[in-house]
Amino acid sequence: MDVLVLGGGPAALCIASELNQRGVAVAAIAPDPVDDPWPNTYGIWADELKAVGLEQLLEHRWSDTVSYFGEGGSTAQDQSHAHGIDYGLFDRAALQRHWLKRADGVVFHQDTVQRVEVNGATTNVCCASGSTLQARLVIDASGSRTPHIRRPDQGPVAGQAAYGVVGRFSKLPIEPGRFVLMDYRCDHLSEEQRHEPPTFLYAMDLGDGVFFVEETSLALAPGVPYDVLKQRLQQRLDLRGVEITEVIHEEFCLFPMNLPLPDRNQPVLAFGGAASMVHPASGYMVGSLLRRGPDLAQALAEAIANPSLDSAALAQRGWQALWPIELVMRHQLYQFGLGRLMGFNEALLRTHFATFFSLPQEDWFGFLTNTLPLPRLMGVMLRLFALSPWDLRRGLVLGAAQDQAPRF
Repeated sequence: MDVLVLGGGPAALCIASELNQRGVAVAAIAPDPVDDPWPNTYGIWADELKAVGLEQLLEHRWSDTVSYFGEGGSTAQDQSHAHGIDYGLFDRAALQRHWLKRADGVVFHQDTVQRVEVNGATTNVCCASGSTLQARLVIDASGSRTPHIRRPDQGPVAGQAAYGVVGRFSKLPIEPGRFVLMDYRCDHLSEEQRHEPPTFLYAMDLGDGVFFVEETSLALAPGVPYDVLKQRLQQRLDLRGVEITEVIHEEFCLFPMNLPLPDRNQPVLAFGGAASMVHPASGYMVGSLLRRGPDLAQALAEAIANPSLDSAALAQRGWQALWPIELVMRHQLYQFGLGRLMGFNEALLRTHFATFFSLPQEDWFGFLTNTLPLPRLMGVMLRLFALSPWDLRRGLVLGAAQDQAPRF
């Protein structure tokens, strides 16, 4: 085959389907059946899907999209901040079917990869079953924890951790028909908890009396423990007199936010989490898969048409297409910003996001979706700095004081 894709999740199906659509001979390998249901929810701004013509893949869509950055309680700062742009939740099964249909003809092997060995013109993938698969190029799309992709060690990797519940409640946990991107109100926390790394509520009305509520940490190394997130969610609900009457689904999420970019000279290519494509500013990736997958597949299809290119040369073409210098520089800017935010206490973080979402919609939207060209991204960051109060400016430049960010 031309390409062997490792993995069976969104990233793997995305790149396998895009290559297949361009006539590339593709196979994939994953330890579980490729049509197994995906466990996690995937959210996205509706305009991201509109740009690629896939709005029909949304199961839920909200126009009432808000955040809260006040302290909570009876303070005047408790007002919601309206985002003015639709947000959606993927129909996971529909997204999976979309990619599987476009991957019609791709051979999916169910096995566990043990070793990846590059042998000049081709690459061998040795499996737990004893079989060996061979391809001109291997693309690792098996996730951020893959052992087959080299990347520099830059210290502890910060994780965005979340604990959530899909269920029914004794009273409405949020306004009906509403989506809450970030609720940083902290009136449910003790004085001691307010000095711990902050968390926020991510929540949505799923209809028919069902809601999804999730306590989330922006990023921390190591990640905030699930029991802490669960406790904080319970405190938040208790303060508002809300009881969980039925748990339909529990969600546990932990994914890397500042994973270093891979070594882009290695002869195995990566895509998705394995390629550090999780957005360091938001934690989102599916929109990036949908935007960047076609361009990568096109570059690879053109390179594969040249029979003289071996595995290393094909991988090099792929790395150049996936991580051109502009995207590398943007990624570095986002990682710098995340490093600053991870040291902010809850008051400073609330001030930051209130200031950030006061930017023009096209600026904050482009920032969160990584769709701003580098010069404009730098301009937006400078504008944010200019709008920030002095304590926030000091934190953005110098980092937070050590005593501002105790760890669990």
